[in-house]
Amino acid sequence: MEASLILPIGLIILGIIVLSVFFTFVPIALWISALAAGVKISIFTLIGMRLRRVIPSRVVNPLIKAHKAGLNVTTNQLESHYLAGGNVDRVVNALIAAERANIELTFERCAAIDLAGRDVLEAVQMSVNPKVIETPFIAGVAMDGIEVKAKARITVRANIERLVGGAGEETIIARVGEGIVSTIGSQTDHKKVLENPDMISQTVLGKGLDSGTAFEILSIDIADVDIGKNIGAELQTEQAEADKKIAQAKAEERRAMAVAQEQEMLARVQEMKAKVVEAEAKVPLAMAEALRSGNIGVMDYMNFKNISADTDMRDSIGKTNQDHNDNNEY
Repeated sequence: MEASLILPIGLIILGIIVLSVFFTFVPIALWISALAAGVKISIFTLIGMRLRRVIPSRVVNPLIKAHKAGLNVTTNQLESHYLAGGNVDRVVNALIAAERANIELTFERCAAIDLAGRDVLEAVQMSVNPKVIETPFIAGVAMDGIEVKAKARITVRANIERLVGGAGEETIIARVGEGIVSTIGSQTDHKKVLENPDMISQTVLGKGLDSGTAFEILSIDIADVDIGKNIGAELQTEQAEADKKIAQAKAEERRAMAVAQEQEMLARVQEMKAKVVEAEAKVPLAMAEALRSGNIGVMDYMNFKNISADTDMRDSIGKTNQDHNDNNEY
């Protein structure tokens, strides 16, 4: 009895397992949903997606959405885009939005934009509703040396034709910044920029800054203008400080040369004094030699001493009179 029950129970369990594997591998529910939505797709096509490692729901659900929107897309197109690594649902949403906005957009271009890494749905929405890009404060220096800071708001619309290979928002901001700097720098007086900030937007807008980008610039509005540093005065101050340091270095060089010359002069004076002392030391020796050799007599020597004493006395009297005169003048 027990053996007869084990066999049917085993068959039932085996049947449940087989059905579970079958319904897991074959998306019957998804196939029924597609038929209910009026999308003709074969069950074998869904099985083929499983074999090609494609998640059927990622293709069939967007296909149902496209069919309901009246778009003419095929299963092969969606599956190919999925296998290429694209976002099928986003592409279909973009196609629906473009069709509702009367924007001409083919599936191939939409898929190419998506594979290029851009948000194609956002691009379509931006084509209908332009986006405002706000730049940071961009500083330029007028010819009078005053720094002027300007902030701009750029209204752009996505250009579907240039989304693939076109530059992004960073390029637009960089080009507008360059235009603002050149416009401010060409003004002789910073007050002209403050009086007419619209001059910046008109000049920048006329340069065709959206060339080669994925956007079309609709307008450039100067949101805020502010005064920065006095760059000209700072440069003059720095130049004056540099000139001062150069002058100080040259003065120090001249002082060092004067000190060196003074030291050299003192050395020469000391050398001359040493020679005088040496010469004076030889006079007594010469006198003694003259006396021994009989070239001069004793009376001649005494006359020489008297003359020397008289000369010293006159020098002393002269110095005393000079000091007295100096004191009287004081």
